[in-house]
Amino acid sequence: MELAKKGDLILFIGDSVTDCDRNREDLSDLGPSYVKKIDSFLKDFCSEMELRVMNKGISGNRVIDLQARWQDDCLCYKPDIINILIGINDCWRRFDNNDPTSAENFEKRYDSILLAAQKTGAKLTIMEPFVLPYPAERTSWREDLDPKIQAVRKLARKYGAKLIPLDGIFASLITSKEPQFYSADGVHPTNAGHAVIAKAWLEAMKV
Repeated sequence: MELAKKGDLILFIGDSVTDCDRNREDLSDLGPSYVKKIDSFLKDFCSEMELRVMNKGISGNRVIDLQARWQDDCLCYKPDIINILIGINDCWRRFDNNDPTSAENFEKRYDSILLAAQKTGAKLTIMEPFVLPYPAERTSWREDLDPKIQAVRKLARKYGAKLIPLDGIFASLITSKEPQFYSADGVHPTNAGHAVIAKAWLEAMKV
């Protein structure tokens, strides 16, 4: 694994896509998400590296929530690699609760957490938020989500983070399979969807 060293702590943080109903009272519980798939692969094929994996996703989180818990739920553990997946709820709350987050505000808050992380010396990986066009009304979310994805890409460049372009990856995959194969609601991945995310992360980390 090119981008990690022996004994590294890899911390995954974000919203429900990462949380995936994990037991938050048990730090060793990773839930059945892409995080678990990554951990299983690393244990099976990179056991000599003794990598440690932690899941700190919380369902429903927006970037403002991540900012509020950044020290206590991320930096205090002194992770060597931090993986962030956030943004879909910043979009979703506009449509289900009339509580929008502007792309500018999203970028400003995201920037602050990346700056704090960079100061620790941790390596950063950033995943694009994504939405699949199923059900059909999810297509209307593109207007709100696309500028946030552009902000994520901009911040990845700014901080030299490894970018994992999930929105683009899923957009490509659904040209040959129905979107519901990867997500039953356009947001939360199926087992196949989680496998796609895990594979993308492992490839980005050159495992």
